Amino acid sequence: MRNLANLRKRVKFIVFVAFPLSFFAFGWFSHSVYYPLFNGSSTLDEIKRYKVLNVVLLNAPSTYYIGANGPQGFEYDLLKDYAKHLGVKLKITSANTIKEAIELSKNEKFHITSAALAKTPNRMKRFNFGPSYFEVQEQVICNRNMIRAGKFPRAVEDLEGLRISVGEDTSYSETIRALQEDGFDINASLTSEYSTEELLEQVANHTIDCTLADSNIYSLNQRYFTEIAMAFTISGREQLAWVLTPGSKNLEADMYSWLNSYNQSGKMAELKDHYYSHILYFDYYDTKMFYKRIKTRLPKYEKYFKEVSKKHDIPWSLIAAQSYQESHWNPRAKSFTGVRGLMMLTRSTAKHVGVKNRLDPKQSIIGGTKHLKKMIKSVPSEVEGENRLKFALAAYNIGMGHIKDAQVLATKFGLDKNVWSDLKTVLPLLSQKRYYRSLRFGYARGSEPVRYVESIYDYKDILENSTIEKEQEAGKINTTIKANDNNFSNVKQEKKKTK
Repeated sequence: MRNLANLRKRVKFIVFVAFPLSFFAFGWFSHSVYYPLFNGSSTLDEIKRYKVLNVVLLNAPSTYYIGANGPQGFEYDLLKDYAKHLGVKLKITSANTIKEAIELSKNEKFHITSAALAKTPNRMKRFNFGPSYFEVQEQVICNRNMIRAGKFPRAVEDLEGLRISVGEDTSYSETIRALQEDGFDINASLTSEYSTEELLEQVANHTIDCTLADSNIYSLNQRYFTEIAMAFTISGREQLAWVLTPGSKNLEADMYSWLNSYNQSGKMAELKDHYYSHILYFDYYDTKMFYKRIKTRLPKYEKYFKEVSKKHDIPWSLIAAQSYQESHWNPRAKSFTGVRGLMMLTRSTAKHVGVKNRLDPKQSIIGGTKHLKKMIKSVPSEVEGENRLKFALAAYNIGMGHIKDAQVLATKFGLDKNVWSDLKTVLPLLSQKRYYRSLRFGYARGSEPVRYVESIYDYKDILENSTIEKEQEAGKINTTIKANDNNFSNVKQEKKKTK
């Protein structure tokens, strides 16, 4: 009886202790599982809790790449600004093709997948898209030499019989399949091996005749692959958006709110201007000649550009690009106004910066860079970052007085006078009497500095891209040389052993 009584006491004790513990455990489990369901998405909370935004980014010129000054790209910069808004670190996992990016997006550890993805009806059934941030159209891109051969397509019917390749799992493959279902005899191959940019390069080399690409991707790559040309537009307007991990309602809502503010602040316009403004000034023959002169003329002066760059803390590629814009790297260049040399200096400017011989390449580069540095210092302190360099270049071309007049106009029109994307919209007005007559410095050919700055940045971008490719190629050669040296050394050792 005593043992039975003790047993009952033990059971009561276990029940008394275990029940509250189990209730607590159940409550904790329920809260951890169901709390997100009752409070919307937990994705945003998770991002803020761990201070990390995990992103899949397509490694391509239109999205993300490592440039001369580190990571850059339109979508990279946009995501960086969004991460800054959240107060978290941006952690990137790169993908080489759209198919690879889509595969990675299935892993729920990634909060966002950014690969310049169009919100097609088919994709909207499969993915959770965030807000749209860019508008594009699909274009047929072909080798421009087909024009002379009379084979350049002008309509869908002309694609029959051509060598066409597009990326697998892209909006382009959906377009091709839809055309085939409509009865068009288009023999296009689908590839998961090559990115859209690599296919554009194949078009340039005429390995294939044509491919499909979004208008923004073509615009960015036409200066790198000068033999490509747009044949015709093959789609209506499409919206680009990021793919979000499932169950991200809070993240999506926050993104919509932020993107709206980002647009209203003018930052989106500034970002688009930075990456796409050169499109208006693309010149096929000029760009092709620039590539040629990078090989034939630049090597003579490159060391001077790099020396003066270190001294004045200005990118050498910018100084070299400006010099090309001024003289096409012709040290004996001369204009009808009397400016001369690689940096096209006037007599008075040359004297002011200590240049005795304007036709001496080294003196001209040093003097021109000194003058540019002076312009940079004279730019109002409120102008910051890359805007400061662009203001200085514009002032180098037209004079700081006219730049300040343009700032007055920008303020008058409710624009940001300290941002280049706004200033360049009012600079052309300096040639119109109704505007310049009330300004301190009067008339100016205001559209000229706009073209001047955009062209320089276009050359700079091509130059940096060309330099990176050259360094990568040199790295491959060095690796091969080392491998050959090692093989030679091993052979010598084997011979010694044999002896």
